[in-house]
Parts: sequence; structure tokens; C-alpha cells
Amino acid sequence: MGKYLGLDSSTQSLTGLIIDTDNGAISTEVSINFDTHFAEQYGVENGVIELGGGAVHSAPLMWADSLDLLFKTLQSQGVDLGQIRSISGSGQQHGTVYLHASAGPTLAELTPRRSLAEQLEPVFSRATSPIWMDTSTGQQCAQLEAGVGGHETLLYLTGNTAFERFSGPQIRKFYQEEPEAYARTHSIGLVSSFMASVLAGKLVGVDPGDASGTNLMDIRSRQWSAKALEATAPELVEKLLPVAPSSTPVGPVSSYFSARYGLAAGCTVLPFSGDNPCSAVGLGLIEPGRVALSLGTSDTLFACMDAPRVSHTEEGCVFALPDDRNYMALVCFLNGSLAREAVRDQYGLDWAGFTAALQATQPGNGGALMLPYFDPEIVPKVSRPTVVRHRLDRTDAQANVRAVIEAQALSSKIHARWMGIDVSSLYVTGGASVNRDILRVYADVHNCPVHQFETTNSAALGAALRAAQADQGSSWQSTVEAFTQPVAGSTLQPDPSAVATYARLVDEYEALEQTHVGSAQG
Repeated sequence: MGKYLGLDSSTQSLTGLIIDTDNGAISTEVSINFDTHFAEQYGVENGVIELGGGAVHSAPLMWADSLDLLFKTLQSQGVDLGQIRSISGSGQQHGTVYLHASAGPTLAELTPRRSLAEQLEPVFSRATSPIWMDTSTGQQCAQLEAGVGGHETLLYLTGNTAFERFSGPQIRKFYQEEPEAYARTHSIGLVSSFMASVLAGKLVGVDPGDASGTNLMDIRSRQWSAKALEATAPELVEKLLPVAPSSTPVGPVSSYFSARYGLAAGCTVLPFSGDNPCSAVGLGLIEPGRVALSLGTSDTLFACMDAPRVSHTEEGCVFALPDDRNYMALVCFLNGSLAREAVRDQYGLDWAGFTAALQATQPGNGGALMLPYFDPEIVPKVSRPTVVRHRLDRTDAQANVRAVIEAQALSSKIHARWMGIDVSSLYVTGGASVNRDILRVYADVHNCPVHQFETTNSAALGAALRAAQADQGSSWQSTVEAFTQPVAGSTLQPDPSAVATYARLVDEYEALEQTHVGSAQG
């Protein structure tokens, strides 16, 4: 038992979260906002550098700089860092980091007398890193798919079709547009592997959870696919850091952190993973069939699977879970709170008024339906804002409120079918999860109990739980259980009459969606 540190290197901040497994509680949480501390130094806004043409990068040196500041902040708060037994972390998925041959020796020789930024500045063969927001690689996506034998081949091989935001197309673009810099690059890793490397004082491989978001990993063997690497760039097999088992420590923390911040010399470092796989662990998705829903700016459905299943209609992504055994499916609906807020504002409501409107209407809404694509949508793919009202009076505020909530719940049911999972329970987090009337709709549509979670930083929590499980050698169930309990008394059971109503409505909603989505592509 003991204390474990989980780090989450996200787009806009670095968060550190310490759990105490003796009492099953989070003991400390600190966040370093990149804009607040580093905007002028690294030229970032909202944590990123907009380069135009869809290219969005960030500064890997800034991430190292924030690591110093985070440990300094923890120290200043009186946290005894010597009690931390193991560290793991999550990184924003898909971002790529490019290193000179000097990176390994420099990491091994870090001195506590100088900052990380001072020592690591020369190790990058590319000063900035393209991240998940980069959508400039459409051409490279097509080339990657063609190089492996087509769309379906890549889907079966890696679990995902070629995405502009994924790492493989980023690497190919770098090779094509900056061939000399590519040739000088000795090692290529991800945000997660870079942060783990800094902590361990040596180059650390990419774990399967994050590697599965690259379009380059064989989803079944959990190793790099030779076919995908060859289709991406020459000599990539030599440059790309190896896939590292998720649950095997890579060694003790660098002496830099022991000498500078008082971490114990025996504190171990676990390979970092991506933020989505770590979030799945932090939400308790460690057994096949368990499903969670995050109701935030976008709505994201997470599910644990015992084998990789793929969506042939591009409804979601498949990643390896960082437990060396299971997989996760992810479906992201962009119009989450964006749509709920649009309806709220359209009728001049506050959230209390929004809830009252929902309470004043009946399940099924008298057959009135809405396609709530107030912004372009990811699933289903809608390229431009498209709001369709079917038997729905635009002037009826109450009916429109229910229509947007029912649309979101019905869409989550329809677009999760490809996972092949019988949703027996739904664990819900995110800002809108405090609204029990919204959750009641989901319970009735999915015909299962819905439980509220209190988790606010599931990625950092998942990372800390990974560190604890690896250090203690305990079962995943016993490790995760204490930290992923639903809010006491929060469980909502489905209402049989409402379940029957939605069972009849789901096919009609799906037909409406299919009718209109195709016309919204242009």
C-alpha cells in the first residue's frame, strides 16, 4: 500500500494527482496551466501553436518545463514526495515528438543543478510537435491507406481507418516536407513516451494504449505493424520507439528528481499511456461490457471489450487498454453540451428552466424528433451545421428541450451497436451528469441502470491507478474499486413504460438520421 502519482499531460495543462491506497482517497491534485505560465515563452495560446492550413503544434520543451514547475509546486505545498512509490501518466493522444541521437545520453546525465528546459533544449530534431488537433494530413491519410492495401486493410490491421489527427500521417508529412530533418531524427515517440522518458532518465517505449492511436500498431499483436511502418516513411522501424508493455515498470525515477525534489530513489516509473485509455481505467472500465459516458462539451462513450471490434462505418475508434489484456471502444459526439446550450439559449432559459422544461414533457415527446447538429458532427459524420425538426414545433420550448436530450440518448444507443456489447450498466460523468432528469432519459433509452461518477480528472486518476496496480501486483478489480464507486444513492433504474416507448422510437430516429445526414456532407 502507499501513495502513487498520476500525471496527465493534456493540451492545455499538466495535472498531477496523488492517490493514497491505504485510505482509498485522492490526497493531492495540482495543475499547471500552459497559457498562464508559458504563453509568452513558447508562443502558445490555449496550449497550442496555430501554424495555418489545419496544422496545430505544441512545444515539447514546454511540457518538460511544466514538469519542473509541477514538482516545485507540490514541494511548496508541503507534499512529501519521498512517499510516492510509483509514477505513471497519460498524454494527449496522437502527438509526435522527434529527437536527436543526443536525447538518450542527455536524459541519462541530467543534473539537478540546471532545469529540464535548459538541458533538453538541444535534443529535439523538430522544435514543435504536431498534436491531435492537427488536421493537415488528409493527403497522407490516403497514401497510408493505399500503401497497406486499402481502407479495410488498415482498419482490420490497426483497428482504425486513417485519421488526420493520428500519428502515422503526421510522421509521413514530416518525412515528405522536411526530409533532411527527418533524416537527422534518431527517435520518434509520442507525448506519453516523451514524458515517461524525462522521468525515467532514459528513452521509454510507447505503450499499446497510446500506440493504438497512431494507425501504425497491429491491434491484435500489440506491436508495430511492419506493413504500416513501410507505408509511412523509410527507416521508420529504426526510428520509432518500441512498443513497451503497459504494466511493466521501465526502472526507477531519474536521480534528477530524487536530488532536486526528494523523490525516493526506489520510486518506479511505468510507461505512460494515452489520455483516452487512461480515462477508461479512471472510470473503472476494467471488465468487458462495462460502459461509461462523459457528458461534457462533447459527449464521449467509452466501453471495455475483451477483443478488438471495429466500426466499418467510422462510428468510433478502438484502442488497447493499458492493462495488457483488454481493449476499449470510443465514440465521440461533438454536439454534447454545445447542442444542449444552443437549445437553452435559443429559448432564453437557464439550466433550472431547461430542467423544468424536460420535466414537463413525456418520454417519446409525442413523436417529435430533432437532429441536433448545431455544429458539424463527428458521429454521424456531418460536415456543416444541420438542425432538423421532425413533427417538432420550433416555437415549443419544452418539446425542443426534450427533443435534444432524447436525440443524444438515442444516437448513443444507435452508434454503439458496432461494439457488440450488451450495456448492462452505464456510468456517467462530466458536467451534465449532475442533471438526473437527463440521466433518466439515458436509463430508459438503454434499458439499464445509470450511475453517477464524481471523477473530474479520470485520465490522471487512471494513470495513478495503473502505477498502484503495477507496484502492488494486485488485481485490477481490487485496485480500481475503491476509487471508482458511483455517488451514493445516485443509481437510476429504467422505467418499463418509457423503455417500451423508446424501443419503438429508436428505429424511426435512425431512419430520420439516415435520410438527412447524407445531404449534410457537402
